[in-house]
Amino acid sequence: MTLHRLRRKFEPLIRRGFHFYWRFARGATLGAFGMVIDGQSRVFLIKHSYVAGWHLPGGGVETGETLRTALARELMEEGNIRLTGEAVLHGVFFNHRVSRRDHVALFIVRDFAQDAAPIPDHEIIDHGFFAIDALPEDTGRATRARIAEVFSGVALSEVW
Repeated sequence: MTLHRLRRKFEPLIRRGFHFYWRFARGATLGAFGMVIDGQSRVFLIKHSYVAGWHLPGGGVETGETLRTALARELMEEGNIRLTGEAVLHGVFFNHRVSRRDHVALFIVRDFAQDAAPIPDHEIIDHGFFAIDALPEDTGRATRARIAEVFSGVALSEVW
């Protein structure tokens, strides 16, 4: 069995384990994610080693960290993307698929610099900018929903 298949097989168990731990370590979880849009209206997506499909970059807000600081950190870590202007809050979403305590703040990022492409590592195995009409087939449901809200005027949902 390849490492990729092994990861996919155990992905749900690993995710549940992390969230079980977070349930006791944190009262609630909050994530800061970014929809990074380049000058050609393409969206930056990443592929994790531990979650199937393509997703918007982002992650958890650490204790003592603001949403915007967490966003800047996550974009740098996952995409080598540096904010050069103000990120605009698109919405805050309840992520019930992760836990009953998880919320995600999504920011729209148009002012940024990416001095070099990120190098794939143990967490982020692939990345790229994609036209909204040419998203990878396995782009996640929540990612597709947020893209539709931003680009197609679909009504904003409260659920991630």
